[in-house]
Amino acid sequence: MLLVENGRVVTRSNENPYIADGAVAIDGTKIVAVGGREELRRAYPNATGLDAHGGLVMPGLINCHTHIYSGLARGLAIKGCNPTNFLENLEQQWWNIDRHLTLDGTRACAYVTMMESFRNGVTTIFDHHASFRQIPGSLFAIKDVAQEMGMRACLCYEVSDRDGKQKLQESIQENADFARWAAAQDSDMIAAMFGGHALFTLPDEALDAMAQANDGLTGFHVHVCEGMDDVYDSAQRHGTSSVHRLLDHGILGPKTMLGHCIHVSPADMDIIAGTHTKVVNNPQSNANNAVGTAPVLEFFKHGITVAMGTDAYTHDMLQSLKAFVPLQRLNSALPNVAWGEAMTMLFKNNAEVANMYFSTKPQGKPLGVLEPGAAADVAIFDYPAPTPLGADNVDGHILFGVEGHDCRTTIVNGRVVYRDREFVDCDKEKIDAFVMQQAKELWGELNGRAY
Repeated sequence: MLLVENGRVVTRSNENPYIADGAVAIDGTKIVAVGGREELRRAYPNATGLDAHGGLVMPGLINCHTHIYSGLARGLAIKGCNPTNFLENLEQQWWNIDRHLTLDGTRACAYVTMMESFRNGVTTIFDHHASFRQIPGSLFAIKDVAQEMGMRACLCYEVSDRDGKQKLQESIQENADFARWAAAQDSDMIAAMFGGHALFTLPDEALDAMAQANDGLTGFHVHVCEGMDDVYDSAQRHGTSSVHRLLDHGILGPKTMLGHCIHVSPADMDIIAGTHTKVVNNPQSNANNAVGTAPVLEFFKHGITVAMGTDAYTHDMLQSLKAFVPLQRLNSALPNVAWGEAMTMLFKNNAEVANMYFSTKPQGKPLGVLEPGAAADVAIFDYPAPTPLGADNVDGHILFGVEGHDCRTTIVNGRVVYRDREFVDCDKEKIDAFVMQQAKELWGELNGRAY
């Protein structure tokens, strides 16, 4: 048994949201008690102690939209890459990268993403993968790394016709194979969705093939109206909106998640809400790609469940939280909005989405909360508050004070994967060397020279 103690516990539970001098008792993969430090120390005298050093003890963070395939892109400059719009950015950079990713390159990207996530207190990721050089087996390669590292992960592959019909069919098959594998495993650590790129690279026959191959196994994870290309393509080639196309082809529903949704109409919002489809917002990525700011406040008014992701712009969910609020205020020209929505997205809605895929499994336990019976996913953040901190203002401290890099310790499903800023039970030097070699090979192919 493990006792996380000497911390200020932020439970995200309605009954006992904050414990000033608290502790969390973990037995195996689940939390068995949350309370005062002295109380739990007396109740579990033989437990192994884990010192939180006075930091904030929180539920592990959840990233509802990221891209592992970008893991080797940091510092990369591709010769001739100078995009002036979103489509050029995809063509010159991201599609160029994924067309060169081998299975080993995919594994290296997975290591980078998961280690950076742990460093930022992220214990669950929803990944949307693309590696069009080697599609078959790519989700299984990521799965293997997730199991090795201890990451809770929901994976899918990005179906697209951008590299021709054979690659389209391979991407559909990879989704289907992995979804069937995940269904057979019924694990609360690895799950599957059925991925799709964006509507302007998904013809009608591809959407039908996706729905047929999925056959109700899982929900879909699709980019929708991130840029105007989706809007124009659906209107000009199909005579309708992107959201309505998804409705017509049976893609929407409670377990489906739509990424971005920046350029959607009120009628589209009604469809999303009426089908109980989820939306995931990625504020920094959208700003960086100059594609606009999603109308998240309107989504909330329509009753849409909006989650938060990073789109791999960062692995720091708290950074995304901080970006979301000023972007929404700037977009609406109102200085008093977005606070409640931000906290709801990161701490409530992300958990709701994750619980659909993990807590319903035979070994599944609730995510996003520290309470008896919940999954032992815990993140500890160093935070010497310069002003009073308590139950009534802890969210203000998180929004304006706590950073992802303040994470000291990360626990996933009861396994300590990152402790006192050091990785546990992994050969970091070997992993770092492997990642560096794969990065050099990828960069060399992209630029035609050795690194």
